[in-house]
Amino acid sequence: MMISIMTPVLVLICWTLIMLFWMGYVRFTKGFKQKPEVLKMKRTQDVQAALPPNVQWAGDNYNHLHEQPTIFYALAIYSHLVGVADPLNVGLAWVYVISRIVHSVVQVTVNAAYIRFGLFMIGSLCLIVMAIRNVLALFVA
Repeated sequence: MMISIMTPVLVLICWTLIMLFWMGYVRFTKGFKQKPEVLKMKRTQDVQAALPPNVQWAGDNYNHLHEQPTIFYALAIYSHLVGVADPLNVGLAWVYVISRIVHSVVQVTVNAAYIRFGLFMIGSLCLIVMAIRNVLALFVA
């Protein structure tokens, strides 16, 4: 199989879908089933406040997977299209995806903010380096 920067993109998309199902599972089994009154609430904030913390964590993580990863998707696709998907950028993409997966696992299990922050910074640094490398490639043609 050819090394492609699009493979980590696919993995993160699949992971996001796994977290969608995880969020639904915990909301049903630990949230709505145990506190059916939340289904009658009108405001999202009220529903969130009524759910147990571990149920909130899964929803928060699913939301997080739609925030910073959008930059990753754009960078990876850009790198692929303009030919900057070299082994270093592919490696950075994999580190980014692994950091997001581990971040998810930490958030939905123990939700240790200091560990999550470290993982967030690792992923952010990968994105910064990928972006810089793509900008520099504009000038080295």
